[in-house]
Amino acid sequence: MFYNTDWSGVSISDFINILDDYLHWYNEVRIKQSLGYLSPMEYRRNLGLIA
Repeated sequence: MFYNTDWSGVSISDFINILDDYLHWYNEVRIKQSLGYLSPMEYRRNLGLIA
């Protein structure tokens, strides 16, 4: 997300929104083979670590 990206025309508020969207995807949407093809949040929910 950050490498090879020109952020010169992006405002701070736009950057925060882009970063927030990326973090949401990274923690709640992307799947990991090592977690049984679940997202990190789904994996934690299945373990009963979060509500």
